[in-house]
Formats: sequence, structure tokens, C-alpha cells
Amino acid sequence: MSKLGFFLAAIVLAGCASNKYPPAPVLAASGDYNYIIGPGDSLNIIVWRNPELSLTVPVRPDGKVSTPLVDELVAQGKNSTEVAREIEQLLGKFVRDPVVTVIVTAFVGPYSEQIRVVGEAARPQFLPYKQKMTLLDVMIAVGGLTDFADGNGASILRTAEGGKQYSVRLRDLIKRGDISHNVEMKPGDILVIPQSWF
Repeated sequence: MSKLGFFLAAIVLAGCASNKYPPAPVLAASGDYNYIIGPGDSLNIIVWRNPELSLTVPVRPDGKVSTPLVDELVAQGKNSTEVAREIEQLLGKFVRDPVVTVIVTAFVGPYSEQIRVVGEAARPQFLPYKQKMTLLDVMIAVGGLTDFADGNGASILRTAEGGKQYSVRLRDLIKRGDISHNVEMKPGDILVIPQSWF
């Protein structure tokens, strides 16, 4: 074998053998997850026995909503129950014993909880986090890998754990159907898919 051939073989073996990060844990989601409202969400606000006060409103980029009799209510960073109780408290000045239900109807979530996919995905983007969301769900949403992706060199940057990074084997998961590499995502995860050198 020539020196060049030996050198290339050594690079290939080193690339296959070295994972800079530990493998991602299979289970990551916690059972007590509550959806947190973020800019871009739509809220269906229902005030019982007061249809004129019931409506669907978008959460503005500043994280606030406005409804009849309630101006500039901060919804970002709260769950739907917390927003409903605040609206009840504010409407109590005008309506006798208001009963309010808030339902999130369009999901974006706060930036801190979105899943981001960067690098060699077919459609790099951010995705709203959903409980029990897996790596396979994310890859289906972004359309898989590009032809130039180093799928088995990908990693998850887990912001919920202070920026800890885990290796994931996307090529094995997608191209070979090896479901043992399908791991759960956490809110705020960043999936980094590097480009292959050859």
C-alpha cells in the first residue's frame, strides 16, 4: 500500500472511531412538562357566558396579547392556565365571577424551547418542541440529510443541561433504519449536522 493510501485509510478509520461526545441518552423528556407560550402562538380565549369577550388572539413578537377589557397582558413564558387566571383577575373588575379558558391553537413556543436544526439537513429550521418528540420526528420534519452530510458525525447541543453535547448517528437511523439510535429531544436542543469531508 502506498503512503498516500495508508494515510487516507488512517483518516477514514480515525473518523469512524472517534466520537468527540458521549452518545445521547435514549430517554430525555420529563413527565411534568407544561407547554410554555411564546411569540407567534395563537390563543383561543373563552370567557364563559360572555361570547363578546371570547376570541382568538395572536401572541405578538413582544410576548403580549390584548383582548377586550384587557390590554397588554404578558403571555410569553407562561402556560395557558396561568394566562387564564390572570385574565380572570383582570376581567373581575368588569364582569361578575368570570370563568376563562385559554387554549393554545397554533404552536411556536418561546425561542428557548424550540428545536433548532443547523448544517446539512435538507431544510435547516427551527421546530416547536412537543413532548416525547424524537430525533426521527425532527429528521422527518426537516426532510432528512443532504448528500454531503456526515450523519453519523452529528451532535445534539443540549441547552437544558448547560450546553452539554451528545453524539447521534443520523445516517444509521435514517439510511439503515436502526431505531436504536432514535433518542428523545429536550426543549431547546440544537441538532448540528456537519458536512462530510468525502
